Amino acid sequence: MTLPKLSTPTYELVVPSTGKKIKYRPFLVKEEKILLLAMETEDENQMANAVKTILSNCIQTPRFKIDNLALFDIEYIFLNIRGKSVGETVDLKITCPDDNETTVDVQIDLDEIVVDKQEDHSNIIKMNDDVSVVMKYPSMDLFIKNNMSDDSSSDVDDVFEIASMCINQIVEGEEVYEASNCSKKEINEFLEGMDTKQFLKVQKFFETMPKLSHTISVTNPNTKVTSEVVIEGLASFF
Repeated sequence: MTLPKLSTPTYELVVPSTGKKIKYRPFLVKEEKILLLAMETEDENQMANAVKTILSNCIQTPRFKIDNLALFDIEYIFLNIRGKSVGETVDLKITCPDDNETTVDVQIDLDEIVVDKQEDHSNIIKMNDDVSVVMKYPSMDLFIKNNMSDDSSSDVDDVFEIASMCINQIVEGEEVYEASNCSKKEINEFLEGMDTKQFLKVQKFFETMPKLSHTISVTNPNTKVTSEVVIEGLASFF
């Protein structure tokens, strides 16, 4: 005897980095189990893999490649899938910033969470009158790789490593050099040839790139002080 299959609704959203629409469905019990098991481990690598598996299963747009998504795309899409799956609000405990110890319970509507895009952000970095660099956004795999490292390297070293993997093109006048056609050594030598001001422009690209963000007001019940708290990143909404 073949049991009936339950139908699931589909929804649409716009991918923040591309502006293109995709279709998706809520995640099912089998996928929720994958997520819960990963969360129990408290291992960022396993959680990232669980999120990618759920996205692969739930996105219904044909030939859509998860690996091409920027980190903030993945966070935004997953949060929308989560909202349609288990409820469009989430309960969080927030630490009041005025004393950094009192916690308050808040409820957030997931529909209000957006990808924050700063006006001065651009993926085209003008190095001088002749040379520009076209950047691509770091993927989740790249983010996890650099944040799970046991290295005690400085922030500049981290940015240098990520930057070397996020350069998409180098443009000099009419000449376009594809980073995919260059060796890692050539890219590193290009970065090392920058002066301080030029490298700061690269750092600014990462500092100002879009991020999942939501601002809420919390009142400390002990001090009666009201503060604004910015919640950023997918993990903050669990």
